[in-house]
Amino acid sequence: MAIFVDKDTNVLVQGITGKFGVLQTKLMLDYGTKIVAGVTPGKGGQTLFDIPVYNSVEEAMSKHEIDASVIYVPAPFVQNAAFEAIDAGIKFMAIITDWVPIHSEMKVKAYAKSRVTRYIGPNTPGIMIPGQTSLGMISPSAVMPGEIAVVSRSGTLTDEVAAHLSEQGIGQSVVVGLGGDPVIGSRTIDVLKLLEEDKQTKGVVIVGEIGGAMEEEAAEYIKAQFNKPVVAFIAGRTAPRGKVMGHAGAIIMGERGTAESKINAFQSAGVPVAKTLWEIPPLVRKII
Repeated sequence: MAIFVDKDTNVLVQGITGKFGVLQTKLMLDYGTKIVAGVTPGKGGQTLFDIPVYNSVEEAMSKHEIDASVIYVPAPFVQNAAFEAIDAGIKFMAIITDWVPIHSEMKVKAYAKSRVTRYIGPNTPGIMIPGQTSLGMISPSAVMPGEIAVVSRSGTLTDEVAAHLSEQGIGQSVVVGLGGDPVIGSRTIDVLKLLEEDKQTKGVVIVGEIGGAMEEEAAEYIKAQFNKPVVAFIAGRTAPRGKVMGHAGAIIMGERGTAESKINAFQSAGVPVAKTLWEIPPLVRKII
């Protein structure tokens, strides 16, 4: 299997009948994602694009083999939806929803850890294995199959970086948005550990941003033991100190979390850091 999911992954869509759920389900199906069921409480018995809809995850699991869930439910209900998927034994979730309350994010994180469930998000564009499957809303036009993994904190830049690589003929093994919130399911280091064992992946592009310490943590891991070449890009270089910029996770605390801190950490680990998006493909070609 590729990272988290692949073409054979049986997918459940939670919130499938909502406006966003309907749109994204159609786009995922068009890409070839193996969606076997959907859940919306009170809508059980309906179908959408020939996909059966159930009232609960437990009911869907009793009728189908399900490996992963994509969660599109409104923010106030994300905690319950995630708990339901975890309780049903689903081992991977992509929580797309934005504006999830931080106390809910903390509860989901703790519960998922106790049940050994992996997930990305909240506030993520999802994950795509180019040419195989898509869980979320990464643009199919931005990607192409290949050997470079893109691991990004920024939703918008997930697509942008993949597109820049594709335009230069550099394909991707996986494109994953980690999520822009303070408490997310998988950190950069968690994905790097999986990529280290992934035979398809020959190199990694890390797209970081100001705030938090995920990039510094990843740089330390790369320096200590990661055995594949890495290129990094840090968004928010020009952000003024003391300002909260965009993402809830983009909060600078002390000296860690600044663009300078992250760039220095990567450079110390021998990772070239692109100053602009346009520099990423040439740097990738140089190190691979």
